Amino acid sequence: MVRLSLDLKKIKIMHPNKSKPIKDISVTRKMPTVMQIIPSLGAGGAEQGCIDVAAELVRAGAKSIVVCNGGHRVPEILRGGSTHINLPVDSKNPLVMWRNISRLRKIIKDMDVDIVHARSRAPAWSALKACDGTKALFMTTCHAPFNISGTAKRFYNSSIARGKRVIAISNYVREYLLNNYQIEDRDIRVIHRGVAIEKFHPNAVAPAHLIRLSQQWRLPDGCTIVMMPGRLTRWKGHLVLIDAMAKLKREDVFCVIIGDDQGRGDYRAEIESAIKDRNLEGRVRIIGHCADMPAAYMLSTVVVSASTDPEGFGRVPIEAQAMGRSIIATDHGGAKETILPDKTGWLVPPGDADALAKAIEKALSLTAEERAYMGTHAMMHVAENFTRSKMVDETMDVYAELLQEKFSKPAQAFAANITSEPMKQAAE
Repeated sequence: MVRLSLDLKKIKIMHPNKSKPIKDISVTRKMPTVMQIIPSLGAGGAEQGCIDVAAELVRAGAKSIVVCNGGHRVPEILRGGSTHINLPVDSKNPLVMWRNISRLRKIIKDMDVDIVHARSRAPAWSALKACDGTKALFMTTCHAPFNISGTAKRFYNSSIARGKRVIAISNYVREYLLNNYQIEDRDIRVIHRGVAIEKFHPNAVAPAHLIRLSQQWRLPDGCTIVMMPGRLTRWKGHLVLIDAMAKLKREDVFCVIIGDDQGRGDYRAEIESAIKDRNLEGRVRIIGHCADMPAAYMLSTVVVSASTDPEGFGRVPIEAQAMGRSIIATDHGGAKETILPDKTGWLVPPGDADALAKAIEKALSLTAEERAYMGTHAMMHVAENFTRSKMVDETMDVYAELLQEKFSKPAQAFAANITSEPMKQAAE
């Protein structure tokens, strides 16, 4: 059999045991084109992954297209050299989803797209159907374990499991896919999310950034900060953290909640009411969006991820560890794969304010040497397992798998036309 080594620039027929190609096969087409589809480019792990992969595709010499319905981070992909196409792929309206099929199919044909990579359920349905009748290959990334409340919801969710390859962002998500959808394990690739360690590193944060952020937040001088990043949505567990802060009964500890309500004004009001009811107005503050998260992590002593529902992966634990901060997260979902208990952080039962309060107290009681040791171990753990470069490299490998399948026929035809016996033996 001929073995292929495929990069994004050429397909080579390789000798099975040699590093040099037997022959280069010229690809009689433009450079490979990958189109990612995501509802919009705002804050979030899926969006960050899309942006990172788009930039890597361009660096690799491929054509990168991102289809989404706007978002404040669109300029990032444009600066990286990708093409942005605005479509209402965020809509779950069946009529809009149906119309998106023809819109996407036209893009696939006009721009000769090789791989269509959907990152959400509604656009996955449109993209799956749009690939019909084209040469494009369809794949997906499952970013979360979606709720299944019945047969109809299971069917709707199943679009994310219908790719020729399906990326699961954790082993937890992989198990969810295998247990709930008709998908073979051989078609799943587990690729953990990654953090940009050149950005999320203590040495990358200038002191001036810390001073400016501290002034913006009006933090008390010399206070110990417990920080919880995450959009204001109930399952993130803000109310559990507020209960834990009330149980701490420490006036020297200040809690900062970072995240937008994204239109959930009622929930924000509920959080504010809980703060007031527990007499924590002077110790808990909702900051809103923060554009400089590395500096925010550096201001903190303890970082909390209190999700009451399991997260598919969760970026907060790896970002906090990359910054050498003490991290406490709930003991389910992706956090079980990213935190080494009592070595790089702590895991507590979800929804348990008492356990969370005890873990915060334990983290605050560490000596400077113990905190430094744990922080160093956490930074090494992330650098070895959860970097952006590792994530994009593994995603490029999945694209290469699909491109290899797509372009294998010319190689097979070449092998079939080999006439000399020595070359036949070398290719077998």
